[in-house]
Amino acid sequence: MKYAVLLPVAAGVTADPAWIGEYVRHAEDCGYESVGAVEHAVVASGYSSVYPYDSSGRMELADDLDIPDPLDLLAYLAGRTSRIGLATGVLVLPNHHPVVLAKRLATIDALSGGRLRLVVGMGWMREEIEACGADFDSRGRRGDEQLQVLRKLWAETGPEGASHDGEFFHFKGAMSYPKPVQEGGVPIHVGGHTKAAARRAGRYGDGLQPLGVAGDELRGLVALMREEAEKNGRDPDALELTLGHSLSAVTPEKAGRLGDLGAGRLVLRGTVTTDLNEAKDELSACAQRLGLS
Repeated sequence: MKYAVLLPVAAGVTADPAWIGEYVRHAEDCGYESVGAVEHAVVASGYSSVYPYDSSGRMELADDLDIPDPLDLLAYLAGRTSRIGLATGVLVLPNHHPVVLAKRLATIDALSGGRLRLVVGMGWMREEIEACGADFDSRGRRGDEQLQVLRKLWAETGPEGASHDGEFFHFKGAMSYPKPVQEGGVPIHVGGHTKAAARRAGRYGDGLQPLGVAGDELRGLVALMREEAEKNGRDPDALELTLGHSLSAVTPEKAGRLGDLGAGRLVLRGTVTTDLNEAKDELSACAQRLGLS
């Protein structure tokens, strides 16, 4: 089992370079596999969209909370560390033009020595997505095409460059360098709780990171991802499953039960604290409990 740590955005500390730099260096020393950075390009004041992962319909983050750009944050953390993986969790894909995004992701992967993992979602906040210039209702089709564009730009190394003529994006002879260090490009995992997310992971992704689901619903999404992979001539056994848990509550026994469901990675959420020593102690205690090096 791989253990990742979700950066504590709710504490309002992820834009503090000294705080977050020391926190991630400690996570690396504790033996965690990776850290994950969330995204909201903007949060609409008093948004009317329904947050799907809480019964209140509201996310836990304040409208005016510091939420730094995840790719810029991960690039900074790449320079502060040497081994730990760097992941988005999740990147709101409709907010980004895939040609520009392909270059940004490849650059971080190259400069970090191949440590980047991309976790994407289609987004739930209509106000945010529309502020970034995308149509909310077509974001799923747009997202599918974006993933194809990313893969195409990373893979094409011929003298003619990459070309694409789709519903949303069009280019010809595009030479996008540097390429990602990792063979096959930056790994792409799909986050979400819907059947569409599971199908997208099976068609285009390297894994699924379902949110807010468990039991039979979770098993159904995993089965759907695998079925979609087989339909598209892809190896379902090569796809990863990432689930979530709490830093303070996870135990080897609980991790083992999630592993029995097919999970190969757990993303752990810490308590909300601005006390760096307290946050580091929580990382240490969890690492010791799980037997990390």
